[in-house]
Amino acid sequence: MNVREMRNDVLGPRVVKALESRNMEAYYVKTKEEALAKALELIPEGSSVSWGGSMSVQEIGLLDAVRAGNYEVLDRGTKETRPEQEEVMHQALNCDVYLGSTNALSEDGILVNIDGNANRVAAYSYGPKTVLLIVGMNKVVKTEADAMSRAKHEAAPINAQRFGIQTPCVKNGTCADCKSPDCICCQILITRFSRVPKRTKVILADEDLGF
Repeated sequence: MNVREMRNDVLGPRVVKALESRNMEAYYVKTKEEALAKALELIPEGSSVSWGGSMSVQEIGLLDAVRAGNYEVLDRGTKETRPEQEEVMHQALNCDVYLGSTNALSEDGILVNIDGNANRVAAYSYGPKTVLLIVGMNKVVKTEADAMSRAKHEAAPINAQRFGIQTPCVKNGTCADCKSPDCICCQILITRFSRVPKRTKVILADEDLGF
C-alpha cells in the first residue's frame, strides 16, 4: 500500500459518513472492479436505466454491463438525430436508475456539477427514482468553494476539449466565465442534501476516474 492509498483509506470513509449525514447512501471501495460490483448490486434487474455523459461510469465498465444485462436501457447514443436524442433525454428523467458522476465532491459531502444541456443536473435534482454516482477519489476536495473551483477550472475545460468545441477554456486551460455559444457551463448545481432518503447513492472509489 502506497502513501496515497493510506491517505485515501482514511479520508474515503470520512467522506462516506459526510454523505450519509446529508441523507445520501454512500460506499467506499478500493477498485474499479469493486465499484462495478457494488453498482450492479444497487440496480435491480428489470429497471429502466439511463445516464448522462459520465466517463467514470464508462471507465468502471458499468455501461457495458448495463447494456448486456436484464435492464430497460435508455441510451441516447443509439439515436441518429437530435430530436430522437432529446426524446430519450426526456424519457431518462422518469427512469428508475440514472447513472452519473460528479464534477467535484467536498470532504463534507457537497456535490458540485456544471452542465451545458442541463439534462444531467435536471436528473440529479428531480425525476429518476434513484441517482447512482460513481466518483473517484481524484474528485474529492476540501471545501464547497474548492469543489466549485475544480468543476469550473479543471473539469469544465477538460470536457470542453473532449467535446471539441470552441470556448476560451479550450485554448487557455481554465475557466474564463465565458458566454460563448458553445459554453458548457450553463447550469451549476450544488447538492447539499437529499430530501428523499437514499435517492442519491454514491460509490466512492480509490481510483482516478473521469475528469
